[in-house]
Amino acid sequence: PPGDTAGCTFCHTSPEERCSTCHQRHQFNPAVARKSEQCKTCHWGKDHRDWEAYDISIHGTVYQVNKWDPTQFDMSKKLADADYVGPTCQYCHMRGGHHNVQRLSTVYTSMGMSNADRGAPLWKEKRDTWASVCDDCHSPRFARENLQAMDEACKDAGLKYTETFKVAENLMLDGMGEPMPKDLAPDWSGQHIWSLKIGAYHEGAKYGGKKGESGEFRMSNCSDVERVCFESVGYWMTYIFKGMAHGSWNDATYCDGSFGMDRWLVKAKAASEQARRFTALEKKAGINWVPAEFWRKGDYLDQLSGMKIVKEFPGKTIFDLCPEPGWLDTH
Repeated sequence: PPGDTAGCTFCHTSPEERCSTCHQRHQFNPAVARKSEQCKTCHWGKDHRDWEAYDISIHGTVYQVNKWDPTQFDMSKKLADADYVGPTCQYCHMRGGHHNVQRLSTVYTSMGMSNADRGAPLWKEKRDTWASVCDDCHSPRFARENLQAMDEACKDAGLKYTETFKVAENLMLDGMGEPMPKDLAPDWSGQHIWSLKIGAYHEGAKYGGKKGESGEFRMSNCSDVERVCFESVGYWMTYIFKGMAHGSWNDATYCDGSFGMDRWLVKAKAASEQARRFTALEKKAGINWVPAEFWRKGDYLDQLSGMKIVKEFPGKTIFDLCPEPGWLDTH
């Protein structure tokens, strides 16, 4: 519903395509657009913790304590001529004034949430470019060592992510998920697919949906263990990636980074253990558990697109309603 997604649409609509989002409509002063704070309007929060990671990193600290001094941070200079005492967001990500921010980034896949082989030849140009920015101030060896440290942290996070999802997957396959997809209100597309069936990660009818179809990464109206999986990868894994990328060791480890993933993995295992114990007891006692009706409908759920599709276009999904391939990407 619009009320729920106000924070999403504020950034992920026309602001992405307007100069005034960064340059400020009523000033349009390049000196303002060069300050790190300009980025935090959008680049902060649970699943894209860029500002927080930068702000409490050593680079962010250097910026915060020196930004008032024009001899240390002369924002009147073009980025191509900048000789700051420490890096700003713009100095690294828009190096030399280049406006293609993704060009100077190490986001290979989904904000660090995918188990990508980060050392694969596919990413070599991106890694070399990343290191070339660091060696403005550091040695190339130092830059690559930090890049390797980030890779190792992401690899460790990926192992926890995989194990957490496996716990939930095994529960679902054994018919012990509470509730199951068939017991839920339809997802955003009007289907009943397991919420953690993402793209090619889970194929086959046993996960719901046809080949290639994805479930919705649900935050509500799903089992507790599925919500734990969502938070583990959507929040804590991105904390680790963003923290390591920006030199924020606290984010990467303590502030719900690695330690958060540890805790959520334990929660997933505990939820699985409890569900299996309950199932064994119900079987022994002859109890046939049926999910409560509130999983299927409710005031909140009635506002979601999936319910609207099911009511107004029976037997259809949002994909059936798209007039042409790619329509969803632009509407």
